[in-house]
Amino acid sequence: MKAVLIDGFGGPEVLRVGDAPDPRPNADQVLIRVAATSVNRPDTLQRQGHYPPPPGESEILGLEAAGTIEKIGANVRGLEPGQRVAALLGGGGYAELAVAHARHVLQIPDSMSFDAAACVCETYITAYMNVFIGAGLEDGETLLVHGGGGGVGTAAIQLCKSLAQESRVAATASAGKVERVAELGADLVVDYAREDFAEAVLRLTDGRGADVILDHIGGAYLERNMKALAVAGRLALIGIMGGRKAELDLGRLLVKRQQIIGSLLRPRPTEEKADIIAEFNRAVMPLFARGHIAPIIHRVYPLEEAAAAHRAMEESSHFGKIVLRI
Repeated sequence: MKAVLIDGFGGPEVLRVGDAPDPRPNADQVLIRVAATSVNRPDTLQRQGHYPPPPGESEILGLEAAGTIEKIGANVRGLEPGQRVAALLGGGGYAELAVAHARHVLQIPDSMSFDAAACVCETYITAYMNVFIGAGLEDGETLLVHGGGGGVGTAAIQLCKSLAQESRVAATASAGKVERVAELGADLVVDYAREDFAEAVLRLTDGRGADVILDHIGGAYLERNMKALAVAGRLALIGIMGGRKAELDLGRLLVKRQQIIGSLLRPRPTEEKADIIAEFNRAVMPLFARGHIAPIIHRVYPLEEAAAAHRAMEESSHFGKIVLRI
């Protein structure tokens, strides 16, 4: 099969398209003829040598894919060759063929394109898992989303506005993305380069603060996140782009009964991911089918331009998702 290969760790220039052995599904997996995949921030980290795949997973980049089932394993029930699906992967999406655990597969609506379906699993499941399952956002609460113009950010805003309609959403964004984030439904969008987001959120909530914060920055934002967090608020930490270390005022944490929840999707056990995906399928996939939400696609690149797609991701010039079409 054709796949994106890595010639040593480094910048986008190490990516090239070449030949790789066809993957073979085990008894619990399905083989997917990939039509599209997407670029996610962890892909760039893996390319640099900082985020290796879990044991047993493909070394090829790609955490999600959409396409058609080509073959099913002996133990697989409820899925058949020819079905249009999206799948969460431990790796292997940047290729013509990929294998996925059968319980990590979602059947996609007839109305959904493969380009759109390739944007569902990594970002929407991450947003749902952290905001609703992990941090337990309830209707009427306030959510602060950092990086409102990114894949997880746009997904989180859409999910909050659909599943917790009485809630308010605040988001941070760069100056060029503020207006588009507001158009997604955010009640407050803060240009993080010009304004203190903690002060802005406190003004929005009359001093109460955000009940849930979804953050991929980490250390650089920790102090302001805790300031912006309400009593009994929950900080869902999903990345450390701004550093892995920072000082924490434990006294404020105790007095305000705040929680910090660290969470990654990829390293979780197979069955745990399967349970999360089943809950996501029940709660969120009908929203796609009814057209209530839809992935925001910044640009579709051919597989041969994976390096250019990675450059766009690292420049943070995109709004929404970056797709690779096979």
